[in-house]
Amino acid sequence: MTLPYNFSPGPAMLPPEVIAQIRADLPEWHWHGVGQGASIMEVSHRSKAFEALIAEAEAGLRELLVIPANYKVIFMQGGAWGQFAAVPMNLLRADETAHYLVSGGWSKSASIEAAKFGRVEVVASSEASGYTRAPAKNEWISTYGTNTHLSPDSMGVSASSYTYICSNETVYGNEIHTLPTGLASPLVVDASSHFLSRPMDVSACGLIYAGAQKNIGPAGVTIVIVRDDLLDRAPKNIPSVFHYKHMAANGSLFNTPPVFSIYATALTLKWIKAQGGLAEMERRAIARSSQLYDAIDSSKLFKAPVAIEDRSRMNIVFDTGNPDTDAAFVKFCDVRGLMSLKGHRVRGGMRASIYNAMPQAGVEALVAAMREFEASR
Repeated sequence: MTLPYNFSPGPAMLPPEVIAQIRADLPEWHWHGVGQGASIMEVSHRSKAFEALIAEAEAGLRELLVIPANYKVIFMQGGAWGQFAAVPMNLLRADETAHYLVSGGWSKSASIEAAKFGRVEVVASSEASGYTRAPAKNEWISTYGTNTHLSPDSMGVSASSYTYICSNETVYGNEIHTLPTGLASPLVVDASSHFLSRPMDVSACGLIYAGAQKNIGPAGVTIVIVRDDLLDRAPKNIPSVFHYKHMAANGSLFNTPPVFSIYATALTLKWIKAQGGLAEMERRAIARSSQLYDAIDSSKLFKAPVAIEDRSRMNIVFDTGNPDTDAAFVKFCDVRGLMSLKGHRVRGGMRASIYNAMPQAGVEALVAAMREFEASR
């Protein structure tokens, strides 16, 4: 059976090899060849086999990202929205301010959620341009007329608890390709939609988090990578399931974790390593996105609105400028086995999400459909 190509932004497609292993383990999970007497969806999270599995998943993640020893890896729940709240609950002190770079709907939502817990300043935003780019570093000027978020000043402005970015905005298709440096406060990165699609300098960040459902597994688990020295910032009165230090101290097993999602993530981490690691994932991402952007840029019908230097390799947004024509193209693709190309409801148009598991052949099929559709107009 030939399956269609799934361009869904998440939950997204998984590698066929991972799906095959999941299928084999559904009746009875075999951990390193030893049957556990239960499906992976039934096994206890307190079993020795699952404790070994979650340790193996952490080790695989540490190896791929070269995570320094002074960082904790936590498997949490609640997705990005959970982290919109967990980050300020753990890091934002009462006498400080959190600085947010707003490059799309997710970072804007994160700033709004954080404001429920303390002072937030949006240091730069590309909302006025429809999020067709990421704010440039020289735009990070506060209302005080100085780079207060980059270094302390003498004007009585409160210190920064952290600086927050969403490094890939799924809805609007922009990506921050180089992490900001020289910050006076720890950098917090929502890397959900391009996590493990390229190497990443973990040591340049105070905290990185990512929902699994884009590049590394099914929905359910959220990975948090946090520097040790930040764990003591959290007050004791926040909920235990959102308390980074508490969750880390319990090995992510304080409460019942999303067992199946962690299991599938562990399989995907092995697949990434077997394919050649993050350098190979980045090479493939560049090849896929370049082919699709080249087709859009050479078209007289389709347009990509995002500034070239800020274009996402994972989420390619494009349109024809006519909602009816966009809808006709999405339908044209559906019947050809090119699924989930309809753009997000807030911006319309089309969106092709081409995560790690998307083969080059999927992009080639989409480009062929674009050319066929354009020729028929």
